[in-house]
Amino acid sequence: MTTPRNVVVAQSGGPTPVINNSLRGIVETCRAMPEVFGTIYAGWHGIEGVLKEELLDLSAQPTEEIALLRTTPAAGSIGTCRYKLKAAQRADFERVVEVFKAHDVGYFFYIGGNDSMDTAHKVANLAHERGLDLVATGVPKTIDNDVGDSEFKLIDHTPGYGSVARYWALTVQNANQENAGSSPSDPVLVMQAMGRKIGFIPAAARLADPDREMPLLIVMRESGLSMEELADRVNDLLRERGRALVVISEGFPVGDIGERKDAFGHVQFSSSQITVEQLVVNYLNEVGLRARGVARGNVPGTDQRHNIIYASTIDLEEAYKVGRKAVQVALEEGSGYMATILREPGPLYNVRYDKVPLELVANSERTFPEAWIAPNRVDVTDDFVRYARPLIGDEWPSIPLVDGRQRFARLRPIFAEKKLPEYVPQAYRAG
Repeated sequence: MTTPRNVVVAQSGGPTPVINNSLRGIVETCRAMPEVFGTIYAGWHGIEGVLKEELLDLSAQPTEEIALLRTTPAAGSIGTCRYKLKAAQRADFERVVEVFKAHDVGYFFYIGGNDSMDTAHKVANLAHERGLDLVATGVPKTIDNDVGDSEFKLIDHTPGYGSVARYWALTVQNANQENAGSSPSDPVLVMQAMGRKIGFIPAAARLADPDREMPLLIVMRESGLSMEELADRVNDLLRERGRALVVISEGFPVGDIGERKDAFGHVQFSSSQITVEQLVVNYLNEVGLRARGVARGNVPGTDQRHNIIYASTIDLEEAYKVGRKAVQVALEEGSGYMATILREPGPLYNVRYDKVPLELVANSERTFPEAWIAPNRVDVTDDFVRYARPLIGDEWPSIPLVDGRQRFARLRPIFAEKKLPEYVPQAYRAG
């Protein structure tokens, strides 16, 4: 009889409201098969935790705390990181192998976006080169919805996107009430949405108003407008409707904003010196509005990706099921795959869970379909609405409350005993 092998699951990159439900899906599925899976560990703060041999024992956690991961948002339970294993960092790769060998790890599940799938792919290849009996499997997540291909054949959408889409659908509805009431003095409200390079998040604002009754402009990075053209569109709408809502991508090109970049090389707009929203609001007020009053702005920031109240129940369900699918793929197909979500054809929304080779999604980056951008460049088409509408669901998530406060999972700080010398990840070494 085969001896059970231990498991390491980890997360990487920006979190989502539903990421922990994928974690829960993996843990509960592995726990149900003790004859195959031994101790389940979490890399504390992603691959950094593996490098530092900081392995949180998830098998030692109470069942009810694992169950509460369903509605525990973001990555506070096991942590995430923005540490990328680059080809030149051979010592890091060797360290991963050493840690996995020391703790008899036979299964590695990495939850993340395209960079994370690259890490999982590299670990899978290295394990094969070293003769290590390790199954490395990717689990998709990202609010940007940019993993995979632009034909939606590798993955239809990533867990996390449905929830941020719902966040924007509901946020714009509320903002419209504010703007309608305060428009005599504040006729323009500019709202900045996440999405460094791709427009899926700002596009979701259209879900607030599929019949186009609101005075709403959606300005994506892909819109191709200059600041002057944007101001003209706003003023045209002011002349027509007397007020305007503008949802703009944080990646909309406005010139130098003193941007900062993370370890993956991605711009971190929320930590830059100035925001796109600030520059747009200032520009609109400087050139002048074709209405009394001023433009104002909102920047929700990381609230978009950590607010569980706005989570989509469809997104929660799919995040859990894709985690479970990842375990099935690891068992039945072996190493080198990512679990995926594919939409079935037909008028009714239905998905199936499948697998794709990690090499196809590692560092992949889909683009927003040009056909989904409206001819006026400040809206999206009904085809996009038909694509995104099912993802936001129809119900509020049920969040446990204790003494009026949300009850999140409380994982105990029980870590595996370290067996190797201390290690500093290569990217953090001086010199």
